[in-house]
Amino acid sequence: MPNLNIAFLGPEDLAKELGKKGTSTDITFYNMKKGDVTLTIIEPCRYPEKLSSLFYSVSMADLAILVIDSISAKLGETILMLNAAGIKEGAFILRNYIDKGQIAPLMKDTVLQHYSELPDDPVVLREWLWKLAGEKKTARTTEPGSVPIDHHFNVKGIGTVILGSVMEGTIRRHDQLTVHPIGKMAQVRSIQMHDDDSAEASAGDRVGLALKGIEADDLDRGFVLSSDPRIISSLKISGAAELIPYWPQPLKEQMI
Repeated sequence: MPNLNIAFLGPEDLAKELGKKGTSTDITFYNMKKGDVTLTIIEPCRYPEKLSSLFYSVSMADLAILVIDSISAKLGETILMLNAAGIKEGAFILRNYIDKGQIAPLMKDTVLQHYSELPDDPVVLREWLWKLAGEKKTARTTEPGSVPIDHHFNVKGIGTVILGSVMEGTIRRHDQLTVHPIGKMAQVRSIQMHDDDSAEASAGDRVGLALKGIEADDLDRGFVLSSDPRIISSLKISGAAELIPYWPQPLKEQMI
């Protein structure tokens, strides 16, 4: 079942026309299904109040839809977030008589310079997304899978349930998963994808996992469930930080 995860960065009125509203916290999900093809639309509904809302939405996405209705600091921040996350595929929609010449300098040398321009029409947008989703191939593999948690809760009669997207490999019913970073174990009791039961889920699939052996209160957003022994939890990260060209100050210890 091919699934496409889409970061929708624009007014809520258009998102509501695209799919059925699902889970909503600081991120709102809209779900669409046609045959075996599914779309998951992710909206940062608490942005710009919470920058993390934008970050989480973009970090889960395969592509982005950006609705531009004003030239503002919010637009600039959104462009930088998409570029930093490397979301190379997407489209933009112009409103309020804004023309492409006004935004072209803002998109230059970013991933957005390759985005398609679409009319402000939910029917056209929906068909464009269905076409892309239909062309996507689900990579089935025997490799162990990993799922970062974006929501977790207790369901009466079922127990602990988490929502997330499979980032790599394949998750199967009855898999024993390590919960990073706390190190506890949890068993996959069942898997659902867009309200349908499934025996397994692979990279790109949006899933709900019912878990055995762990409580919802033990979990948090950003925890990772994995059967991959190569994944470890550590208090230290070693690597290189790359600053965007528009940040004028060097990195310093204790900087937020």
